[in-house]
Amino acid sequence: MYIGEQIINPTEARLKLSRQLGVTDVVIDTRPNEQLLGADGAWDAAKVADQRRWVESLGLKLEVLALDIGSMLLDSIHNPDRARRTAEKARADIRAAADGGVTTLKYNVQMVGITRTGFAEGRGGVRCSAFRARDYSPAADADFSYWGVGHPGGGAHGADIATNATGTKEAVGQVLGTASGGVTEEQGWRALEFLVDQLIPTAEAAGVRLAGHPHDPAYPPGGLNGVNHVVGSLEGMKRFLDIAPESASHGLNFCQGTVAEMSTDPNRIVQEAIREFGGRKRIFMVHFRNIKGGYLDFHECFPDEGAVDMAEAIRTYREVGYDGILCPDHVPVSDLDPARERFFAFALGYTKGLLQAFPAASG
Repeated sequence: MYIGEQIINPTEARLKLSRQLGVTDVVIDTRPNEQLLGADGAWDAAKVADQRRWVESLGLKLEVLALDIGSMLLDSIHNPDRARRTAEKARADIRAAADGGVTTLKYNVQMVGITRTGFAEGRGGVRCSAFRARDYSPAADADFSYWGVGHPGGGAHGADIATNATGTKEAVGQVLGTASGGVTEEQGWRALEFLVDQLIPTAEAAGVRLAGHPHDPAYPPGGLNGVNHVVGSLEGMKRFLDIAPESASHGLNFCQGTVAEMSTDPNRIVQEAIREFGGRKRIFMVHFRNIKGGYLDFHECFPDEGAVDMAEAIRTYREVGYDGILCPDHVPVSDLDPARERFFAFALGYTKGLLQAFPAASG
């Protein structure tokens, strides 16, 4: 295993900083990634290769790109023609990524935003993104959720933090539940089956792995605002993978924080999930983050202070043979670190320390 960074719209200076912090591999989370587009509106393989070589010229490896599926899942329920057009573009992007030398793509199954209801005060006065089901309202959702590549508090801090609002291109098709048209459990599964049917055969043919991010957060029974989060439990994650059970291209962007949010016993469920999905070799990348609290009442935090035993998690990843990238994710917000560079540097150093403390077995 090794540390990596997930960065939006990286500059040369930002990538040089990553290298100086000991990062070897990066995930570019830019959505929509307009600099890769060709004349037909899909990714151009030559531009993918140029971006990969640029990253390599700075001493890093471009390991993963974000595949923008926009509102394809929601459209598959309410606007099938548009969903099919989006799927066609996504298939072209998958082929271009492979031809450009990038063979892992991540995507998010969110149809609405990553739902949050406010901030909790954290260590030293930092602001930690929080979800409390009892505090939910559409107004709080609009104000505090993550939209696409936005981050709560984004838009005023510069760097890679996009303006965090619905209706922007960076929201990549995610909408408030009240504007979604509704998603029943049956519709949610039908949408995911559509995605797998439309994209996985192309990924298999191209030799590309597609890493799906589960629903964040787990919703209460019956959903919120008429929307159900079907990949918001271990059973939901298993069923999602079992849509294509034999495919080596169908796997997870294993967000450790999202999994922790699925249970009132976050550490237990995280270790169980690593064994389940790592054992099946379906973890393609990891968001190595932590939370305080648990199911329906949690807030994000620094990796060293949450409910998940991060050292035990490292040992469990080792146990199942996971040898891929660990990316910090969802660090708190502070006016003292507006671009979150120092907070991410702390998370990287903490993770690297754990990797050194619990090395892979020799021989």
